[in-house]
Amino acid sequence: MRVLLAGGGTAGHTSPLLATADALRRLDPDVAITCLGTARGLETRVVPEAGYPLELIAPVPLPRKPNADLLRVPGRLRGAVNETLAVIDRTRPDVVVGYGGYVSMPAYVAARRRKVPIVVHEGNAIPGLANKAGARVAARVAVSFPDTPLKGAEYVGLPIRRMIAQLDRAALREEARAFFGLDPDRPTLVVTGGSQGARRINQAVSGAARALGSAGVQVLHVVGPKGEATPEPTATPYVVVHYVDRMDYALAAADLLVCRAGANSVVEAAASGVPAIFVPLPIGNGEQRRNAAAVVEAGGAVLVDDADLTSDWVAARVPALANDPARLAAMSAAATGLVPSDADDRLAAIIAEEATVTRR
Repeated sequence: MRVLLAGGGTAGHTSPLLATADALRRLDPDVAITCLGTARGLETRVVPEAGYPLELIAPVPLPRKPNADLLRVPGRLRGAVNETLAVIDRTRPDVVVGYGGYVSMPAYVAARRRKVPIVVHEGNAIPGLANKAGARVAARVAVSFPDTPLKGAEYVGLPIRRMIAQLDRAALREEARAFFGLDPDRPTLVVTGGSQGARRINQAVSGAARALGSAGVQVLHVVGPKGEATPEPTATPYVVVHYVDRMDYALAAADLLVCRAGANSVVEAAASGVPAIFVPLPIGNGEQRRNAAAVVEAGGAVLVDDADLTSDWVAARVPALANDPARLAAMSAAATGLVPSDADDRLAAIIAEEATVTRR
């Protein structure tokens, strides 16, 4: 079986791609996997580190609103499609899988031209432009959230890494906190804005460092590759890092999580039973608010508008919640079981079925 996986840019695309690749290897140890990305994305680091070959094409950003850049899209798309055709001709995949974003549209067009079946996976509750187009010509369409409006959608869930899908937080907590230099017994807040960071979250939480520290709440703050946080020093640990490779450690260390509501963040928090405060990105098509809706409605998380997340808000609400074990336990119980933990295997099975059709 030969498979081309197209997705990149942020962890929102690369994480499910890699989880699927691992599941395909478990399903068929002889599978030949090639990943398709661009030079500007996270995939240039994480895909080779995971042991998968990576082919790069030019990115084709799709403007959300009409502007001068929109006129350049046809030319960029032609170039990227030609680059993808060359990759397909060289690797000869039985199936092309797209996860949305800059890379997927050229992959869908090229696969269509070479008559290679397409499998689409949509990570968000509201699909992006590339996957809306891809779903019209795909053999199979898999989605992370029920009722995602795509033609032929099959609800499988979001593929996440096994280290998170099978995480035993209690068993790993002491080791995880030691890994980050945290106190083993203090209530622990983990803060992250996703793979790119989030300036609003960084400023709001670090600005409340004194209130958090006075309440005995220690913080692991993942600010992003270019993010910054300058918390006021207190006697309580406040650890600032730019990136975390061991997200299972971060989730195991956490009593409470503050993060955006990208699909990965929502599903990883729910799958591991971490109570969360979701702060949806205020731009886009509203997908982050929709991503978080089921977990929030079940009581497993709190939703806060980006504009409302200030240092005063954090200082007034987070210390009390982080120091309330009963409520945190109830939130954890409400979140646990809301999302499929085997989406990687489900998607791998779909891909293998389509590959078998091709080989026949």
